[in-house]
Amino acid sequence: MTTAVAWMDGRWGQPDELGVPLSDRGLQLADGLFETLLVEEGEPRLLAPHLERWRHSATLLGMEPPPGQAWLAPLIAAAVERAGLRQGSGALRLNWSRDGAGGRGISASSSAATRFWLTLQTIQTTHQPITAITSQQEQRNPHSLLSRCKTFSYGQAIQARREAEASGANDALLRNTAGELCCGTVANLLVQRRGQWLTPPLSSGCLPGVIRRRGLDLGQLEEASLGAALQGDDQAVLVNSLGCRPIRSIDGQPLQLSEAGIDLWRQLSR
Repeated sequence: MTTAVAWMDGRWGQPDELGVPLSDRGLQLADGLFETLLVEEGEPRLLAPHLERWRHSATLLGMEPPPGQAWLAPLIAAAVERAGLRQGSGALRLNWSRDGAGGRGISASSSAATRFWLTLQTIQTTHQPITAITSQQEQRNPHSLLSRCKTFSYGQAIQARREAEASGANDALLRNTAGELCCGTVANLLVQRRGQWLTPPLSSGCLPGVIRRRGLDLGQLEEASLGAALQGDDQAVLVNSLGCRPIRSIDGQPLQLSEAGIDLWRQLSR
């Protein structure tokens, strides 16, 4: 059974019990940032690099800095206790929106009020292989600040996932506006090609994922353009902080499968 808890403005409750004001810009305009972390055996994985990306994204988008680790740590510990997640796995989401404060329109100030809330729910992690297509509808913009930040705006990912599911696949890979492979709908793309694990560069428009960054820092990954399509002898996985999904086939063409990508994710997620 799924257990979920939420916190906002000093109150604990279920996620569907606590409400964001209708004037909140995160609700009205998707003007906000979030981080999703894996909680294992009561501990949030890779908390520091997630918070670093969160702070950097807030700076890029002209928002006030989000809460830091010292303030968050006891709140996260309390959430873990309330959700009964000293054992098992959970998905922790930290949210930071630019509060509309009753106004309207899109203009925003760096000094505008902000709002924080979190949710934590139990999950069942899986690394089962998936089928994918290359989206023909959606493209990533490598020049947009939004491509460099994990914002509330996931409309493009939703449409690409709809496109995949309509064709009978599980997920979609997105190209950028130059026609180069970039990422999945909710994950970074890693490809083992000729014995080397590769991932598209940030200049492609992919999100600077925490697992991706860790792989580069540890010398397990190299940045490289993957071209417009995967190759039949590639091994490809989609990774984010919650898991790794090997790609069994792309656009109906089979790809190589092994446990290597899952093993790599396990190394990088600790």
